[in-house]
Amino acid sequence: MNVRRMKPVLLLLAALPACAQERTIDRVLPALAAGKACTSAIRLQNLGERPVTLAVEAYGENGALVALKDHPAIAVELAPRERETYRLELPDETTEAWIRVRETWAAEPFSSVVTVSGSTECVAGNELRTVAREVAFPMRNPWFEGDVSELPGDLLAVVNTSAQPATASLCYSAAAFYSVPDGRRGGELTPVCTASFAVQIPPFSARQFPVERDGSTHFSLRTTGAAVVLQMLKPQGVHVKVYAVDSSIHFGAEVGGPVNH
Repeated sequence: MNVRRMKPVLLLLAALPACAQERTIDRVLPALAAGKACTSAIRLQNLGERPVTLAVEAYGENGALVALKDHPAIAVELAPRERETYRLELPDETTEAWIRVRETWAAEPFSSVVTVSGSTECVAGNELRTVAREVAFPMRNPWFEGDVSELPGDLLAVVNTSAQPATASLCYSAAAFYSVPDGRRGGELTPVCTASFAVQIPPFSARQFPVERDGSTHFSLRTTGAAVVLQMLKPQGVHVKVYAVDSSIHFGAEVGGPVNH
């Protein structure tokens, strides 16, 4: 009887080292527009000498899964040095989406070998605009604070990539600050909000917030969530509502860094 009871335990202990050796990285492409005037695509390339299987999940801004055109599956297989391009296939009522590409590999002696990039094309009249979409990485409780004069017309894209709800707290101010020396923030300057909002972001959902409101000059956004992506978008052109990624913006995050497994 004792021998029979020990067998399942031994099998479990033998399986633990193999699981612990695996590494996973999530890459996210936010703010992928689609619909009547816009189309978005994702490009994947295997730079390695071994086949790779990826989990590619596309979500509408409301958190619902959407399909890749001509590829109705989450798993994507890439042969060595293979390159593939996929386009989003969104329902008529969906205009924004985001994609997560999850790559898993054995920690030794392998490493990540897949490149991920994306683009959005929009048509207005006779004008076609194409903008690149850059990869972002989920962080725990990321935040942003800045002067609106340096971000005219910008939008801040927020993506909750986890299965748990996240929250975003927005503060628009006229560059007025106050300080409480004995407070919890140790005398740190805190903006006086002329308008403030608290927004709950459901699992796998995305939101976009303007950085300026009613003549405000200062904007801050703080999030609470296990795996949240922030990406600043700059307007491209007056007559076409296309936004390009602003790579000069850096976001703060809770100590612990990117959410990698």
